[in-house]
Amino acid sequence: MLTVALGEATYRVVRPWGEVPVGQGVPSDVAVAPDGRVLVLLRRDPTIDPVWPSVIVLSPEGRRLAAWGEEVLDAHFFAVAPDGRVFVVDRDMHEIVVFAMDGRRIGGLGTRGVPGAPFNAPCDVAFGPDGSIYVADGYGNSLVHRFDADGKLLASWGRPGAGPGEFTTPHSVAVLPDRRVAVADRENNRVQVFTANGAWLASWGDHHKPMSVSVDRAGQVWVTDQVPRLSLLSGDGALLGRCRPVLNGAHGMALGEGVVLLSEQNPPRVTRLERLG
Repeated sequence: MLTVALGEATYRVVRPWGEVPVGQGVPSDVAVAPDGRVLVLLRRDPTIDPVWPSVIVLSPEGRRLAAWGEEVLDAHFFAVAPDGRVFVVDRDMHEIVVFAMDGRRIGGLGTRGVPGAPFNAPCDVAFGPDGSIYVADGYGNSLVHRFDADGKLLASWGRPGAGPGEFTTPHSVAVLPDRRVAVADRENNRVQVFTANGAWLASWGDHHKPMSVSVDRAGQVWVTDQVPRLSLLSGDGALLGRCRPVLNGAHGMALGEGVVLLSEQNPPRVTRLERLG
């Protein structure tokens, strides 16, 4: 049995996990729905690959239940809202596509196929405790956008650079219970922390190209790096633990009850960490 330690906890490493199709795109992200179902996001190259479902729905045990989302061209990250809606970042189409859990498209943020309205190859989406929606707009822009729960754009912040509040590829975003916003500033090798309205608070270093940032119910922050490691931080950025749970670095991440799910692209698979004891 392969195990890793994070802080005071030990986890069993299970890989590959789940009935994820092979040869139909690479796992770009993973999410856990409020009812415990696991969603896997598959990325394909729309210029050369056949049309496949972009979202695979699994039972908590990993059994395949459904597949949908063929209209998504460039699936990058996604997130499940508390009400069960699924927000998929269609990166090269400059849109966040909103689905019902059964795969019906029910809305969207941004103007599909039009860069700069407001997205320019966005990366990630997350939700605040008040229902607000945050988007890391990190490939063509160096911005974070905040929307209200109805999708109205409230604020945008950031600019290119390496100073406080500046970004070079804001790749992932997560919201802490106190509404602070954590952003994985990938090419600047740090996580930046802001108020809910975008005022800069802190920068947490000692990361190498952070790919995904998540927050658990206790307010701890989890960060995957492009090198194959996973870091656990306190809510003020102190390192609590670090491990190497994957082969070549995890792109996406999701937290469940006693489990951590990681999406790998090379080799393409999902890894599951199960807490022991």
